[in-house]
Amino acid sequence: MTLQPGHSAGFDPRTLAHWMKSQGLIGQDNIRIEPLTGGQSNPTFLLESGTSRMVLRKKPPGPLLPSAHAVDREYRVMKALQDTDVPVPKMIVFSDDISVVGTPFYLMEFLDGRVFVDQSLPGMTRNERSEIYGEMNRVISALHQIDPALVGLSDFGRAGNYFARQIARWSRQYQESKTEDIDALNALIEWLPENIPEGELTSIVHGDYRLDNLVFHPTEPKAIGLLDWELCTLGHPLADFAYHCMSWHIPASLWRGIGGLDLEGLGIPTESSYVQQYSAATGFSGLEHWDFYIAYNLFRMAAILQGIARRAVDGTAAASDAIETGSKARPLAEIGWKYAQRYQSSKR
Repeated sequence: MTLQPGHSAGFDPRTLAHWMKSQGLIGQDNIRIEPLTGGQSNPTFLLESGTSRMVLRKKPPGPLLPSAHAVDREYRVMKALQDTDVPVPKMIVFSDDISVVGTPFYLMEFLDGRVFVDQSLPGMTRNERSEIYGEMNRVISALHQIDPALVGLSDFGRAGNYFARQIARWSRQYQESKTEDIDALNALIEWLPENIPEGELTSIVHGDYRLDNLVFHPTEPKAIGLLDWELCTLGHPLADFAYHCMSWHIPASLWRGIGGLDLEGLGIPTESSYVQQYSAATGFSGLEHWDFYIAYNLFRMAAILQGIARRAVDGTAAASDAIETGSKARPLAEIGWKYAQRYQSSKR
């Protein structure tokens, strides 16, 4: 058994190797484990045995917030989407036997491709950036057009009152994981439930759709896998799409944003043209409430980051930069409150 130097898997590789061999997944009692970076939540590892390579994703150890780190739901939704226009890795097996790695986990195929973290896509041409953004739009449009019932996911979430339920959920998470009082977040918790737009749309929503959760083909502007489905459910597609579009509203100097960059010079579409592409593909209406959707998502993101900050304090965060990431909750909530006020003014 080998493990990448300087890392601990948090479980016994020998137990995992024995289990995998007993399941017919590998042909020898030996495995190499390499922790994969990127996620703040569910610990993820590359497993290699002989010529076999696969990925293990598991719940983190320790006390967790209710409904958090739902690896069983991740596995189910990706398995359901295997033969659709949404690219997902092949699912291999799910297990809730905690004697193997200490928590429930699943195995999936390893995707050998490119992952882009910087949304300005440095080193690319204008045309290459445009193609990457076009493909991102295509994938989320395809996801939102899938009929949940046709892929066996009609019971994957409750229909109706999506915003009310989500606002209540993330308000509760903020209260349960609070490490500091954030005035803008408190203001959003009061304002959002009173200003939910009328009208209901329901689709499969990813919940964390962004550039670095996509794996792209090694040389082509083609997505080969959408990962990190922990927050997926049935919900309002425009809420999911607006989450993805927060990038245009977050300054590049703050965190994962493209706000303030020379988009024309870079070949990156404006938010307006990006939204138009999505609207043309899906036919969804309701974009007059866009400022509400953006305010809601900045609130939700701030609540999520507050949860990461709490896990950093408790010592259960999966990523080494959890403290820094958690510190972004306040400025994101403050931007969200500005959009809430703008939406409020537009209704007068």
